Amino acid sequence: MFDLKILYGIGAAFILTACQSIPQIPVTSKQTPSVEIPFVKEAQLKAAINISAVGDVMLGTDFPEDRLPPEDGKGLLAAASSLLQRADIAFANLEGVLLDGGEPRKQCKNPKNCYLFRSPARYAYHLKNAGVDVLSLANNHARDFGEAGRRATMETLAKAGLHHTGLLGDVAHLEVKGRKVAIIAFAPFANANDMLDLERAHQVVADLSEQADIVIVSMHAGAEGDRAMRLPFADELYHKELRGDSVAFAHRVIDAGADLVIGHGPHVPRAMELYRQRLIAYSLGNFSTFYGMKITGNNGLAPLLSVDLADDGQFVKGQIHSFRQYRPQGSLPDVTNAAARLMADLTRQDFPNGILNIDGNGKIELLEQSDD
Repeated sequence: MFDLKILYGIGAAFILTACQSIPQIPVTSKQTPSVEIPFVKEAQLKAAINISAVGDVMLGTDFPEDRLPPEDGKGLLAAASSLLQRADIAFANLEGVLLDGGEPRKQCKNPKNCYLFRSPARYAYHLKNAGVDVLSLANNHARDFGEAGRRATMETLAKAGLHHTGLLGDVAHLEVKGRKVAIIAFAPFANANDMLDLERAHQVVADLSEQADIVIVSMHAGAEGDRAMRLPFADELYHKELRGDSVAFAHRVIDAGADLVIGHGPHVPRAMELYRQRLIAYSLGNFSTFYGMKITGNNGLAPLLSVDLADDGQFVKGQIHSFRQYRPQGSLPDVTNAAARLMADLTRQDFPNGILNIDGNGKIELLEQSDD
């Protein structure tokens, strides 16, 4: 196991020598219409539950060749474990499967350029020990080894004491501080809770809101890479595959009763929005993706979002903890706060009339507004 002091020291040394400036992203004319939101001062709300969330996690793959991390991956999440363990609920999106053996859904022509991910089943305990509670299996890699691979992953997670959501009809139910919490993951992929069917998604979330005190929705959506950091406020395509309209979906599920929406899929961070007093993180990018995924530039930024919600699910306050990925060390704290600064810039550009403020240290709060 890595020593945290050593990890933080390594992180600072790497960052000071390798940090990059955040690119200036031009403002486009395609922006969401402003929404009238009743302003509630933070002092009027009391935090009831804390949620920590990260984006994509893939701790190494042994298919089609061994690309597993040093020390069997035990240290990849060590630097973030105290934050994840501190949360009432910690969430991540699991790319690939947790499976020993099995047959892939498709064949790779070039093993050196193969995007099929299979991590050993024992890696479930790396996630558990780091403090993760719930994992999304609604993404384009959840079926890399067929539907049998996803179901085997569900069983593996359950044996490790972890919750899962993503397969059509699969919802994670937890009880935290006497409150019933439902977490459901959506994606525009086969056999997942379907984010492309807005009417059905609305009804599913509305039904959950009748059963639970707080409903959290995850979405794996959008195009990928640096060109996908800005929200288009429209349906997105990636390699001609429909990846949904993240804004329309997020608004629709909040209208139905969702209290927090967590996005991932573009492999880069995106903006945040407060809609009807509920927080939407449109993409948390990658968090811990060992060999097999790009981690250079903005793909290597690894935000860890911490959010306090009130009893009724309203946003109280939040914090973006900035990490950056390094190989073979894993995700280390970023003293330049690049992830938070990028998300702050994107939020200002995509939602110029919004009431969220993200400062240079990643603190998320409501902008002061007049009482007029």
